[in-house]
Amino acid sequence: MDLLARREHSRLELRNKLGKRFEVEPEAIAVEVDRLEAEGLQSDHRLAEAYIRARSNRGHGPVKIRIELRAKGVDDHLSATAFAECGIDWSALAATVSVRRFGEDPSTELKEQARRGRFLLQRGFSFDHINQRSRED
Repeated sequence: MDLLARREHSRLELRNKLGKRFEVEPEAIAVEVDRLEAEGLQSDHRLAEAYIRARSNRGHGPVKIRIELRAKGVDDHLSATAFAECGIDWSALAATVSVRRFGEDPSTELKEQARRGRFLLQRGFSFDHINQRSRED
């Protein structure tokens, strides 16, 4: 309960953290995590929504966020649902991140455009989001 009071955790994260803190059978931990989920205290869907919101506010794209959610043990179906419900315009976010990093001036040099594209790829935006940004410049 103390872990969930600080932030949302996935089922996998809770099982791992509880397993490290307490010398208990893994089955007992699974039962407790199931109980927390049944009471509505733990929800992978709620975690996915909060995580998408937090990471996108920091300028990260959907590809990177999806990979991070998968590493946290969130089901791909739950991730897809949370992404569909979040209502974020990823192309607009890519443009905002690019402007924040490189300024308002559009680049006409191919080398600079490639550098900006690599930056956005590292932030987790897809080629479609980056190309949308290039067409707007």
